Amino acid sequence: MELDPRGQRFAAALTSAVLIVVLATGWGWLALAQTAVFAVTALDPRKGPYAYLYRLLILPRIGPPAEREPAAPVRFAQTVGFTFLAVATVGYLTGLTALGVVFAAFGLLAAFLNAAFGLCLGCEAYLAIRRLAAQKA
Repeated sequence: MELDPRGQRFAAALTSAVLIVVLATGWGWLALAQTAVFAVTALDPRKGPYAYLYRLLILPRIGPPAEREPAAPVRFAQTVGFTFLAVATVGYLTGLTALGVVFAAFGLLAAFLNAAFGLCLGCEAYLAIRRLAAQKA
């Protein structure tokens, strides 16, 4: 399975917006909603709500992608995002606000870098792990 990288950047932009609201308001339930989005997209990035919005609203206006990217690094990145936002959610919902802020901020940093510059930290980590595993084999 391969993905349209523009869709991933769109999803990262929406994630960034959600996380800015989480950080500004401390809404743990919104952090939980974003955690659920990551849970779905970790299994299949094409099934998340942001992917549906991209295909419905953006893709018809810009046409098919010139290139595609493999899904495995994106799934790994979404799993990392899920983990960070799960910790942030626990922090916010249990009153450990500093924990929530730190992990939501980490999530925002990663999402923003992807949205603004096309740099997917989780994808890069996935590729580095694969290279290390190949060297050991």
